[in-house]
Amino acid sequence: MPHHGREQHTLGLLLDGLAAGHSCVVTLTGPPGHGQDALARWSARLAPSRGLRVLSARAVHSESGTRHGVVSQLLTGLGVSVHAGPAPVLRAARRHPLLLVLEDAQWADADSLRWLLALLRRAANAPVGVLASGSDTALPGTGWRCLAPGFPDPDGAHELVLEPLTLRDAARTVRAVCGAEGEPEFTAAALRTSAAIPAVLLTALRQFARRGHLPVARRTAELEAVGRAVLDDHIGRVLRGLPSETVAALRVLAVTDGVLDFPAVCALAGLGHLAEARLRTVLDATGLLRTSGAVPRIGVEAGLRVLAGMEASERAVLHAAAARLARRAGATDQEVGGLLLHSRPFDAPWAAPVLHRGSVAAQSAGDHVRAAALLARALREPLDEEMRARTMLDLAAAELLTVPQAGIRRIGALTRTRARARSAVRLRAVDLGLAAGDADGMCRAAAEALPAAATPEEEQALVALFWAADPADRERAERVVPRMPPLPARPSCDVQAGPRAWQLALAGEGLATARDLARAATARPVRDTLVLPRLAACEALCLTGDYEEADAALSALLTGVRADGRRIAAPRVLAARAELNLRRGLLAAAEQDIGAAERAMPQPSTTAAVTVQLRAVRILVDLERGDTAPAGTLAAEPAGEAVRHSTHWPHLLFARAMVAAAEDRTEAVHLLRECGRLLLHRNHVNPALLPWRSTAARLLRASGRETEAHRLAAEELRLARGWGEPGAVGWAELNTGPTAAQDGPARARHAAGLLGRGPAGPAYQRALADLAAAELRAGTNRHAAAAAVAELRALTATYPRGPMARSARALGAELAPLQGPGVSRPVGWAELSPPDARTATLAAHGHSNTRIAGMLSLSRRAVELRLSRVYRTLRIAGREELHALVRDMEGR
Repeated sequence: MPHHGREQHTLGLLLDGLAAGHSCVVTLTGPPGHGQDALARWSARLAPSRGLRVLSARAVHSESGTRHGVVSQLLTGLGVSVHAGPAPVLRAARRHPLLLVLEDAQWADADSLRWLLALLRRAANAPVGVLASGSDTALPGTGWRCLAPGFPDPDGAHELVLEPLTLRDAARTVRAVCGAEGEPEFTAAALRTSAAIPAVLLTALRQFARRGHLPVARRTAELEAVGRAVLDDHIGRVLRGLPSETVAALRVLAVTDGVLDFPAVCALAGLGHLAEARLRTVLDATGLLRTSGAVPRIGVEAGLRVLAGMEASERAVLHAAAARLARRAGATDQEVGGLLLHSRPFDAPWAAPVLHRGSVAAQSAGDHVRAAALLARALREPLDEEMRARTMLDLAAAELLTVPQAGIRRIGALTRTRARARSAVRLRAVDLGLAAGDADGMCRAAAEALPAAATPEEEQALVALFWAADPADRERAERVVPRMPPLPARPSCDVQAGPRAWQLALAGEGLATARDLARAATARPVRDTLVLPRLAACEALCLTGDYEEADAALSALLTGVRADGRRIAAPRVLAARAELNLRRGLLAAAEQDIGAAERAMPQPSTTAAVTVQLRAVRILVDLERGDTAPAGTLAAEPAGEAVRHSTHWPHLLFARAMVAAAEDRTEAVHLLRECGRLLLHRNHVNPALLPWRSTAARLLRASGRETEAHRLAAEELRLARGWGEPGAVGWAELNTGPTAAQDGPARARHAAGLLGRGPAGPAYQRALADLAAAELRAGTNRHAAAAAVAELRALTATYPRGPMARSARALGAELAPLQGPGVSRPVGWAELSPPDARTATLAAHGHSNTRIAGMLSLSRRAVELRLSRVYRTLRIAGREELHALVRDMEGR
């Protein structure tokens, strides 16, 4: 007992005093396993060396009702009868000082305790010592604790309470048992695994040391395995030594886990007749509680062990009774539902709604496993057909996040139902299955359900869901039976408007119609719409160049699916928004969306399309930031067969081509051609989706293959003009002829003007670089070159390692000699912080506050505050003077 040095010292002094003729009484108490009985035995072994005679006894629960049972054990060594009273003992003590040692004193019978008190009251006439060890785990009382207060001499009465181990105690024990200093991580694990119980720690360390291990951090797992087994044995011994009333209370605590207040716990355990304070003391004394506040809570391991001793039917009845009490006491749906989880079904009308509401709360907290368990339990209650179908759908939605294959199977069963009452559930089931990545299965399900559609609205929705999987995949429409009809050219219903808008956008036809349809599809509240058709509308808005609308619609959709149990769709929505943010040049926001999507993905993932889309966007984000190493590593990772068949596989090929372009232009062009082949095979013609032609043209032109480059660039320009979105046209215009450095600046100015209507993303930044290079080569407008470089510097300052930041520095270096050494800046310019200087530069070039906010990923208010500081620092009145100052600075 390395940690009991203080107690051993005290006991040694008392034994010395007893040998010198000074009577004493000592009680050693604490929870089971804290070493009080071991200290009593240590004292009994030490006493003879002090010249003391020892009489020992051990009380047991089964004999606690036997009169004078303990005293009879003690007097056996003296050969006297208990009926003779204390006199024979006192006479023996006068001849030879006596130490009476009593273990497990909590089970001592009342008559023996009265006999011992009588002996102690007369101990002044003879050197007698009484040492009793035990705990407070007995009901209804702990009479043995009255021994010390009943002793006439206060100086000879001692009550020693043994406390749980501290970290220092644990370190001392590790050193003593293992023969070496324990590493801090090992010692902390030893204390944690033993639940700070000395006996458990000592036993576990001895078993650990016998295996030849040293107390080092890398051996923590072995110690924890041993410690768990030892702790389990200890808990079992404690429970076997407790009265049935205490075990009943512990079982209720294990079931309710803090849901009920303590009076309700007592009532449920059938112990309402006992004093609450006394029962609290007994429960604390077991050492099995992890907290002892207003409502005590039992430790996890002890709770499992105490419930394991019950029959399954008993546990179910106890859980049901606790649920009824908790509901009447106003517990939350999550708490009541948790109790119902382990009860048998009972026909109470409130049970299923409580379980359903509890699952919603669990989903909101991110605990999808618990949400699924609550819904599965709700299905065991009596439900009408509609409620059962809705509960099955909600359960499938939760399972898609935890056990995806089980969720897909449940979704499939829901789609095959033909009951008219389940029409809405059927549609939601197909939508969820598509969001989870089962495109083939759900498209077949939609086609098979079409002939049995209950209403024209359901029929329209089934057609919309089918085409939302891939609006341009006409081959799938021909394969399914019955054959799926095409979308109307101009749908009249909102649910078909989104897929049709996306269909037009992918084909690069009818920009105005696509925009109108997409806006109509996103006009209704999210709660009333299906996810995939609405997501198609959001993606169409991205290609029409309506980025702010697309962002707002995607954000609303994300909030909606998180709020109403369709979280399986969140990764799809986040992936789409990440791609949108990449287009806008908001790299930090794109990375944040990628991370959120990856965290929201079920494991194992069934959404191959989302996985490959996220991977492609992350590669491009890394490249734009200048993080070429991680981009290369991610691009080189192998892809599974399922990924190769997804609609976003061409996107990953495009991203891989961007990585390869730095070292192997031939390989990059090959990847771009394969990307284009797959897109055209799916009828994804619009260059606004992926500008693979113009990107390949740039690489071909750099390799001297001008004819091929011109053909691809001309084709992209034709398609972009046919679509009509300024950003797509601007990028195509920029790439139709020789490089900007070899050509006149007119084309670059036109392209930059078109791209400047949209966000300041990668395409616009490249247009600025090309414009500056063209102006420098022409040599006629240094002012325009300086302005383009200044804006490019402002836009790329956040990521100085990025390719456009490097271009800005190179162009700036080329521009500096032309401007001459006499260039000066306005008074106060050097006092501006870099963020304020970037904002001032963009404002001086005519950008509105709203546009600057988008360029720099700020709020409009933040831009206003920065410009106010700029005006004060430069001592100017407003934007007009700022424009003049910066233009003068760049022109000199």
